[in-house]
Amino acid sequence: MLSLSSLTLSHFRSHKVARLSLDARPVAIYGPNGAGKTNILEAVSLFSPGRGLRRSSAEDMARRPEALGWKLSCVLHSLHQVHEVETWSENGNARQVRIDEKSAAQTALGRIARVLWLIPSMDRLWIEGAEGRRRFLDRMTLSFIPDHAQLSLEYEKAMRERNRLLKDMVRDAHWYAALETRMAETGTAIHANRLNALAALAEAQGDAQTAFPAATLTLQPGELGLPDTAEDFREALADGRPRDLAAGRTLIGPHRADLYGVYAAKDVPAKDCSTGEQKALLVSLILANARALARDFGAPPLLLLDEVAAHLDADRRAALYDEICALGAQAWMTGTETQLFEHLGERAQYLEVTEEDGASTVSGL
Repeated sequence: MLSLSSLTLSHFRSHKVARLSLDARPVAIYGPNGAGKTNILEAVSLFSPGRGLRRSSAEDMARRPEALGWKLSCVLHSLHQVHEVETWSENGNARQVRIDEKSAAQTALGRIARVLWLIPSMDRLWIEGAEGRRRFLDRMTLSFIPDHAQLSLEYEKAMRERNRLLKDMVRDAHWYAALETRMAETGTAIHANRLNALAALAEAQGDAQTAFPAATLTLQPGELGLPDTAEDFREALADGRPRDLAAGRTLIGPHRADLYGVYAAKDVPAKDCSTGEQKALLVSLILANARALARDFGAPPLLLLDEVAAHLDADRRAALYDEICALGAQAWMTGTETQLFEHLGERAQYLEVTEEDGASTVSGL
């Protein structure tokens, strides 16, 4: 089991202070738009590596105007262990993490928790730029391989330094050698991790009895391809310097990849599907990711589903709730009214969020 039994928000977004006591059931959060429901989901997302579901800066998360910082704490039940986890930021500085009263790197969160989310901004995933699809794929990959985040950071740092040399028209090969070696090592590992994640998702979709359509996913390496080995990648970077100098940036590598999705039963590209079909495909992928993690990690992840119920018809909504409960996941879901969660009944716990005097207030049903 993976769940939170308590969650405290202090000066976080619209919440001055909120203390939640929970059990392992799904959490249905309801209230009017703008009351602060999504802020609770964002708080939970920060118990995983990265910048959370909104990708905001630490400074932007502080409650204004009275607070210069914020703090989140929880009691996390992970497999057969219980952890006290805190994360906070002061004066807009990078957020810090403490696990069981000991300072820890953000990446350490990925070893004790798995968190997946689906938010309204992801509805345009298939029709917008490749960057969003890479981020979506890397979030799923990170859920399987916690070290993937560190690899990505190292690759991006080396690439930024190489791009700076390219923009400055530096031609001396000695300046590039170490950077290209590091890019080749980390870039090859990133590509392999992504492929392993896609294989796990394909297996989870193939084995499932689900009301949601399966998606066939393919990783496209970019117009210049991606070499199979680190040595070949290093040579490709070296050989491509004249081309990259002309462009002022690196034109080969995992940062140029794209995720291509197809509605499997209809053999229709996801980008050409209806809005409802695209949403159903996203839900299907999140559920497949959760099933694969339940098998590989030993427990289903925390699921954060923002306004997902409002975009599904009654039958699909009921099917989603049934699958979440069958999976045994603590899913945190938001909606404007309790009727959206009617099919859950007593299988869920309910929180009402309202706004009073400019601050969010949370109460149990």
